[in-house]
Amino acid sequence: MAKITKRVVDAAEARKKDYVLWDDELPGFGLRVFTSGKRSYVIQYRASGRSRRYTIGLHGVWTPETARQEAKVQFGKVAQGDNPAEERQLDHKAITVKELCTLYIADLEAGLILGKGGRPKKPTTASTDTGRIHRHIIPLIGTRRVKDLTKADINKVMKDIMAGKTRASVKTKKLRGRAIVRGGAGTATRTVGLLGGILTYAIEAGIIEHNPAHGLRKPKDRVRDRRLTEAEYRILGQMLRTAAVNEKYAMTVDIIRQIALTGCRRSEMIRLMWTEADTDSSCLRLVESKEGASIRPIGLPVIEYLEERRKHRTGTYVFPGPRADDGAFGGFANHWEQIFANSPLSDVTPHVLRHSFASIANDLGFTEITIAALVGHAKGSVTSKYIHSLDTALIMAADTISGYIQGLLDGIEFKQTAYALDRDSRKAALASFLAEAAVEPEGEAQRLAA
Repeated sequence: MAKITKRVVDAAEARKKDYVLWDDELPGFGLRVFTSGKRSYVIQYRASGRSRRYTIGLHGVWTPETARQEAKVQFGKVAQGDNPAEERQLDHKAITVKELCTLYIADLEAGLILGKGGRPKKPTTASTDTGRIHRHIIPLIGTRRVKDLTKADINKVMKDIMAGKTRASVKTKKLRGRAIVRGGAGTATRTVGLLGGILTYAIEAGIIEHNPAHGLRKPKDRVRDRRLTEAEYRILGQMLRTAAVNEKYAMTVDIIRQIALTGCRRSEMIRLMWTEADTDSSCLRLVESKEGASIRPIGLPVIEYLEERRKHRTGTYVFPGPRADDGAFGGFANHWEQIFANSPLSDVTPHVLRHSFASIANDLGFTEITIAALVGHAKGSVTSKYIHSLDTALIMAADTISGYIQGLLDGIEFKQTAYALDRDSRKAALASFLAEAAVEPEGEAQRLAA
């Protein structure tokens, strides 16, 4: 044994087996010499009744003097009850954000991640979550260790997404499909919300103890407060009539009108199947929605549209894709952007149509629970146990609201309301609304269209 100096280290020769030269001034501090000739500095100590070895680092990166100082630091930690070797082992095993996301996605696809109502997240939601993980979370913090994340890190993720740092054009699994990733406040809010859920998942898995995303101030997604005025409905109607002249947009125009007349979510209308369109009972019996299975009352304008379209039915979906093998229409997003670009309604989204439907219903005096049933909110969900054919009040409400919105889209406005249950009476009531309506658009519509 001798004091470990640079001369001793340089003179140490490789043998058939690894061996350690121990320092005679600092007990437990040594130089390990490998059969390859590499040398590293180590310490040996006891913890919990066991002898443990901790590697400080390779000679060259560390000198005998700096390694001796580090050995004293580690021995000090041992004296305080720490276990450097075990802590390093835990550090080596510390999971990264990317690895955590991989575990989360696997459980998501297995139906083990629960969403609203304690139900497994739907495939569409799972697909959206997976996209946000791969397009925002992993590129920004994928290599970071989960246990090292702070609230400042999560806040930076949010600001980076808002600033568009993850903006990209991504190839999708669809033929010639691309996803345009733009970022922005809304995307940042929803992605950080998802990240918070993933970190809660990490807590439940025993990976971390606290969620650094909790309490983070997020920007409000103001698009949900947007609604169409009556004048804007008339402008929308004119835009759709202009777009429909181009055969390319014909199906997209139909989908937009039906979203406006039903308050359905975009995905619910695009993926509507003929088996879900129960026109005899004046409703859509959706198998999958955000709230699970859902029954939606629909008004006479929607019923008549579906019955006319059913005469030319092809395949499973009400709005089939032009090339897909019995698949749903897939060009809606691009067509929507092209129709609304550089228009007075360029800030309108499909959700705005849904929000506007509910707002019109409120303007017409319908109750919150009735509106909730019409748009499929959980608090107003209509179940098969409730009715076989829909309640008269809901049919009446659906007729009035959809008829009113159709009148606005067609450039007219209802002046009074009348309710009836049978089809002929409902048709006559709507006809009388139209007959008494003013056909000239208001000045506000003319101003907005200019």
